[in-house]
Parts: sequence; structure tokens; C-alpha cells
Amino acid sequence: MVLYVDQEIELHQLQSSDAADIFHAIDTQRSYLGIWLPFVAVTQSVADSEAFVDSVVNAPAANSEPVFAIRKKGAFVGLAGFNHTDPGNHKTEIGYWLSAPWQKQGIMTKTVGRLCDYAFNELNMNRIQIKCAIGNTASRSIPIRLGFSFEGIERQGELLTGNVFADLEVYSRLKSDP
Repeated sequence: MVLYVDQEIELHQLQSSDAADIFHAIDTQRSYLGIWLPFVAVTQSVADSEAFVDSVVNAPAANSEPVFAIRKKGAFVGLAGFNHTDPGNHKTEIGYWLSAPWQKQGIMTKTVGRLCDYAFNELNMNRIQIKCAIGNTASRSIPIRLGFSFEGIERQGELLTGNVFADLEVYSRLKSDP
């Protein structure tokens, strides 16, 4: 499946062939990505990225959640997708990361906006949540730009590299929100 964001940006549902691109992005940007993404420290080889992709692509249907490779003009620039989806309560969470060279171009704001549209109109979700570590200003700007409501702080909600817990800002958007 491909979701078109605009004329340059496409979201391709994750597939096995994406593993090498994912690993290359992580391996060449460890200090940048590793600040906020704990999986960077344990991703030491292409095989680690292959195992991640395999866990997404081959997840049982009941546990399957769409994850997308973000491509701009065909180049891999990051990942975005859904997690912690609760179909019974029509709610999900969006997670994302973007390679450093592609920052400050509006790519992730457009991508998350497209994922919100997909979640509300095709997955029948009523609520979307985004969590961002306090201090990760680039990440927190996405839900703010997209009109999400700040709900509060999840204290020590994520264990980062170095065995340090980070507090998370929690944002949400409802299908009925303007």
C-alpha cells in the first residue's frame, strides 16, 4: 500500500527491502537519532533492521499495525506508523522519526497529517495520540502544528539509552476536532 502525501512525498507500507535503508539511516546518524530513540543503541547490523521489519511485515493480522517508509522523490527519509492501536475503543498512537538531512522541510508534519486522515477516514479511529519526550522540540512541534490538544505529562514514560527515564508530553486529536 502507498499513501500519497504530495507530489514528492510517498508513504510506502514497510517491506523487507526497506531494512537496508533503515539500517543505513540509523548507522550513519547514531548520535542524532540515538538521543530520543532507544532502539538506535541496539540496532547494530542490517540483521537487526531486518528483524524489526520482519516483525512488522509478518505480524499476525490481529496485531498488525501499519508502518510506513517515508520517501521523498524516492529517497528514504524516515519511518512513521501506528502503534498501541485499540480497535475496540477506536484509538491509536502515531510514532515517527526523520533523518537529520531531511529536517525542517515540512516532511513529517505533512506525513503525520496524512496518517491522521488515513486513521480517521479509513481505519475508523476516533482518537489519535502522539507522545514526545520533554526536550524533543522538533517532535513536539508536529502535533502542535496539526492542532492536537496537549493533555499532560506521562512521568518517566520512556526508557532512553543510558537507562534514563524521560517524561513524555501527551497530545491527542479527536475525529470531531476541527
